[in-house]
Amino acid sequence: GGDIAAWCALQGLNVTLQDRNAKCLAPAMTRAYALFQKRLKTPRAIQAAMDRLLPDLAGYGIRRADIIIEAVFEDLTIKRDLFRQLENQAKPDALLATNTSSLVLEAIQQGLKHPERLVGLHFFNPVAKMPLVEVVQSSMSTPELIERALAFVHQINRLPLPVKSTPGFLVNRLLMPYLMQAVLLLQTGIPASVIDKAAVDFGMPIGPLELADTVGLDICLAVAKILSQSLGGVVVPEGLEKMVANKDLGRKTRRGFYRYKKGKPIKEKIPDDYKAPVDLVDRLIQPMLDEAKKCLQEKVVADNDLIDAGIIFGAGFAPFRGGLIQYAKEQGKL
Repeated sequence: GGDIAAWCALQGLNVTLQDRNAKCLAPAMTRAYALFQKRLKTPRAIQAAMDRLLPDLAGYGIRRADIIIEAVFEDLTIKRDLFRQLENQAKPDALLATNTSSLVLEAIQQGLKHPERLVGLHFFNPVAKMPLVEVVQSSMSTPELIERALAFVHQINRLPLPVKSTPGFLVNRLLMPYLMQAVLLLQTGIPASVIDKAAVDFGMPIGPLELADTVGLDICLAVAKILSQSLGGVVVPEGLEKMVANKDLGRKTRRGFYRYKKGKPIKEKIPDDYKAPVDLVDRLIQPMLDEAKKCLQEKVVADNDLIDAGIIFGAGFAPFRGGLIQYAKEQGKL
């Protein structure tokens, strides 16, 4: 949430940032300052951006805001309660948005006097580098408010991807079977560094296991469980549940599929005589492709091109391959 606020301030908007206490706000302000230093260079421009980003513990900015973006953790009850409060405090024409990564919009809209006011704006980490924002619409969303949400994403110099409200939306729904498949392959005895190298050699910016560590294994597990319960098809590996129970959550705890030193993974050297399975890449990509076909059937997005754009700009899928669907066509798999 802090990184979304910082990005909006960088794009020239006046932003207030609210959290439970000052201790929670401090890291977000520190990261914002680092972002402004990197992007703006001059002291005057950096200070102007900091002036546009106001810590707001009491939430005074809510009543003046044109758009309010919620980015609390993935708990349906907390999100519902928060939006009921916000609806009573916000301007009648203010757009309410949730940054949920997996919960369906209809579930959060329940209990609102005007549920059509709530849209999904799902940003990807790191916010300053990932250009895609999923704009989520439910059966209650009005075209006018979705247009406003799309315009806002353009205004902050990001690429909006209109998606239907369904668990995981598009990108996480495609990504999670890929990550879980990597964990299952690891459990068969294929070393983590071999799996990740195969993905990077294919053209991915980062291997699936290092990506899972970066996202946080607790978040991966929570999203995978939601998708498994609501859609089926996603196998949640037992090994992942044990790691989360042991608080081995990835980069943030310095231990996940890799150990981390100064934020960087320590990867085991692959023996020279080790032979990776010849179909390793196919086994990694196939679950993602299977899910893409389901997304097309369910009209999660309008067409093939939006699936390709979503997976490239939202998950970094090898851009030179033209996207997941284009790759499948060239391989004769679609």
